Amino acid sequence: MRISVAADEMTGVADAVVEQLRARGHEPVGLHGALGDDERDDWAWCSEAAARDVADGRADQAVVCCWTGTGASIAANKVGGVRAALCADAQTAAGARRWNDANVLALSLRSTSEAQLAEILDAWFHARPSDDDGDRANIAHVDDIA
Repeated sequence: MRISVAADEMTGVADAVVEQLRARGHEPVGLHGALGDDERDDWAWCSEAAARDVADGRADQAVVCCWTGTGASIAANKVGGVRAALCADAQTAAGARRWNDANVLALSLRSTSEAQLAEILDAWFHARPSDDDGDRANIAHVDDIA
């Protein structure tokens, strides 16, 4: 899977995200912010860039990171077609994929340990969007909200 990645600073699990994605066989196609070269590393700009990679089809999904993960998720969610979820644990990541068909994972660089990161990524990539009509209706409604 092609995954765009953004981090606003090289701290916490910033490097580990890219390493763990590669170890799982995914292809980091966009490295934004502090992970890239000659790019603005502020959370709003780099998270938007990763989300646009998803919206424009250059990436299948994205992982966006900032100190708390909150700003990264807010910025990513401003991009049409993106459903970003801030996940601090594996259960939330699995639920975000299953019930929300989330396509952007937001993480806190401050509070996510490498062990938690591994669990979150495992849950994120193993979960599949629900086929339940009610769940699909909710996702469609979210996509229609302007």
